[in-house]
Amino acid sequence: MNLQQIISIASENAISYPEYRELMAQHVSSESNTGAAVTPDLANYTMLNNQRMKRLDKTMKILPENQEFLEAFDKEVYFLIITESWCGDAAQTMPMMYKVAQAAGVDFKIVLRDENPELMDQFLTNGGRSIAKLILVDQSTGLPVTTWGPRPTKATELVAAEKTAKGSLGPEFKQELQNWYNKDKGKDTENDLVEMLKAV
Repeated sequence: MNLQQIISIASENAISYPEYRELMAQHVSSESNTGAAVTPDLANYTMLNNQRMKRLDKTMKILPENQEFLEAFDKEVYFLIITESWCGDAAQTMPMMYKVAQAAGVDFKIVLRDENPELMDQFLTNGGRSIAKLILVDQSTGLPVTTWGPRPTKATELVAAEKTAKGSLGPEFKQELQNWYNKDKGKDTENDLVEMLKAV
């Protein structure tokens, strides 16, 4: 299969953001998670992520200057997101991704990573299946215009610096990253995505 076919099949089987939020809620009720591996830890992350996304869905707001640009956006593209319920970075960024897509009048489609390995493997980050990954797809060609993710620019820099210094991401750093996301309130994600759309 070529890339166009892989994207087309994934897009046809994708779900909407409200459907994804409902799917997460179902997993929380059954104390499980999406993905190939179901474990108590991943189920717990899913529960925490669901609470976080509930809050962010209500509180995140787009900056007025970005709102104006997004409302005037008229390119024929859509967002295709690869994610899983247990992913902490996805929980922090997807509510804002969705708000940007809504403001720009752009379709927002979600697929699960472990159900779409062929798609995921076309969009690796440093050789890894990092999520959330946003693929901006041209509606007329069905091909990717650009991609974004798995983290906003500043968070990516923090992670890279930590890996360089310590070789891996420990629990203390993960808490620091969480604190950074809480303070940032989605602004870095919003600005990244607006810049991405301006470049289209």
